[in-house]
Amino acid sequence: MLRLFVAIELPLAVRDALLAAMGGVAGARWQSDEQLHLTLRFIGEVDRHRAADIAAALGAVNFQPFQLVLAETGTFDRRGRVDTLWVGVRPHDEVAALAKRIDQALVRIGLPAENRAFLPHITLARFGREMGQLGGFGGVPPLPFTVRGFALWESRLSHDGAHYDVIERYPLAGSFSG
Repeated sequence: MLRLFVAIELPLAVRDALLAAMGGVAGARWQSDEQLHLTLRFIGEVDRHRAADIAAALGAVNFQPFQLVLAETGTFDRRGRVDTLWVGVRPHDEVAALAKRIDQALVRIGLPAENRAFLPHITLARFGREMGQLGGFGGVPPLPFTVRGFALWESRLSHDGAHYDVIERYPLAGSFSG
């Protein structure tokens, strides 16, 4: 079984800025360079045949490149305890529309629709039971970047955290890779 998700790969300059901003929060498990991405759709566990169907469906998604800017930071909590520190992006409209288009392509091949509200963000750190004061975190610069494509990723869980590998890349219309 493969554990899959669809996400935007971040440009090197954005990843470098995020990595440089990490620190100052006791108890934080900071994301590594390979873990920095903006999730558009979590898929979950599927077999190899279903993964091939997903890859083909994503190849039919048509969307134009667009601009995003790193924005405010925020947290997610579980049972009243902060467990994730993230940075958002703006504007939301185009990235939300891309996520919706991807969801529609996956629904057409029989995957259930995504029912959770979409909040575009990049996870910076996760916390265990103990969390330090976020006041030590300096935030991130409002760095603009162009989204030129998205990718299908595999997530492999291990005792030392999640490891992510790109399975296939999908350039947006008018984008050229190489």
